[in-house]
Amino acid sequence: MFKDEMLQAPSQPLPIALVGEAILKEHAIEVRDFDTALSQLAEQMALSMVAAKGVGIAAPQVHSPLALFIMASRPNERYPDAPLMDPVVVVNPQILSASAELVSGEEGCLSVPGQRFSIWRHQTIVVRYQDLAGQWQQTELTGFIARIFQHEFDHLQGITLLERSQMPEQTVMAQAGNHQA
Repeated sequence: MFKDEMLQAPSQPLPIALVGEAILKEHAIEVRDFDTALSQLAEQMALSMVAAKGVGIAAPQVHSPLALFIMASRPNERYPDAPLMDPVVVVNPQILSASAELVSGEEGCLSVPGQRFSIWRHQTIVVRYQDLAGQWQQTELTGFIARIFQHEFDHLQGITLLERSQMPEQTVMAQAGNHQA
């Protein structure tokens, strides 16, 4: 479970779980309390993400079991061509539909430092999630932003980038050369 001592310093980044740690293999649990503690966790996650030069971060990556992640695309050293977007806190996400079109793109992961993988993802997805106030949102995401959502969503299913890269469909798609980006 989440360590209480982490909540005592909201202005500090949280330690990032690394591949092999049990929290990264667990299915996240539904958020039911939209309270100050949740907002504080989101704030600390954002600090951790920025400090690590990420464009997204999921709660399991900071040792929390909650179904929560942040998307915050912006150009940086790891993703110089990333589009700029305001950070979005995504709680209890669902993927409602996904395009048949898959595109390949290079991804890194804060929990798998120093490694990059070519990963096939849906080009467009329709998603539903709650915000920090508990209000439901629904939107269509495409391109790099859809890639971030799918990557972070994987974390909530207990799937790391390393595991995603080894899934059979990744190999099949790479061999087929389907719509490479």
